[in-house]
Amino acid sequence: MPLHGLGNVVIGVPNVAETIAYYTDFGLQHRGDGSFATLDGGDQLRIVQAPTRRLVELTVAADDPDDIAAIARRLRALDIAVEATTTVVRAVEPVTGTGIRVAVRPRIVVEPPVPATRYNGPGRIDRWGRAPFIARSGPVRPHKLGHAVLGSTDLETTMRFFTEGVGFKVSDYMGDKAAFLRCSVEHHNVLVMAAPVNFLHHTSWQVDDVDEVGRGAHAMLEGNPERHIWGLGRHYAGANFFWYLKDPAGNFSEYYSDMDTVPEDELWSPEVLQGLQGLYAWGPPPPPSFLEPDDLAALMTGAHSAG
Repeated sequence: MPLHGLGNVVIGVPNVAETIAYYTDFGLQHRGDGSFATLDGGDQLRIVQAPTRRLVELTVAADDPDDIAAIARRLRALDIAVEATTTVVRAVEPVTGTGIRVAVRPRIVVEPPVPATRYNGPGRIDRWGRAPFIARSGPVRPHKLGHAVLGSTDLETTMRFFTEGVGFKVSDYMGDKAAFLRCSVEHHNVLVMAAPVNFLHHTSWQVDDVDEVGRGAHAMLEGNPERHIWGLGRHYAGANFFWYLKDPAGNFSEYYSDMDTVPEDELWSPEVLQGLQGLYAWGPPPPPSFLEPDDLAALMTGAHSAG
């Protein structure tokens, strides 16, 4: 696949200072002026001022200028206005209003932890003595931005933009309500779901293993229990371990590890998952506020009045 993942996200919020403090606690490195870096992906998040919370821009990474030119042609064929140079193409997803930027970027290389994580199981001893995670004392640091989840009032049009225009592949469907889309070897990099209002549901950040998922969430919740949304659990679609937290603007952020990969498109067949089947294989059931964020009605009112 000529696309190879997400470059960065720009999130608009009304409370910039509080949100910057949250993502600093989350383990991203604040570069100043609302920009954050991951361990391996460079600058991958920027927080900017906006009247209500929203995904302002999403950057997708491509290999070379030929990919940029092909994407520009496909978007124009969909009657999407584009701005293009040899290394960057910009367009606006017509339903959500999200700016989509595809740029030539080097591939992110995530080095495995040293020593590699080892787990014992029935009849299998891969490590001796005390589990090494006990010695982990530093803060959890995400390696990279993994995916973003968007609510769209016109699922079909938004999906067509990402698949026929930008070049994403469909990994799985959740009935006719959502689709997991990939632009890398990971199971999904964008999830688009049908919603009564266009909004950002969450961003997801890769950490080493399930212990880092748990350690990260534990640290975030100490003294701030209101940040908890859902976890610990394991998804069915993508199979990743997860824990979801909520930033002060109302956006969810996820620590994840151990996601399914699709090294060759021919080796993967999309499934149509019904009900909550795609959401989790095990763990606590998703709370109502995960399925329908508490501020959704306010966002609908704001969207209506802004129109």
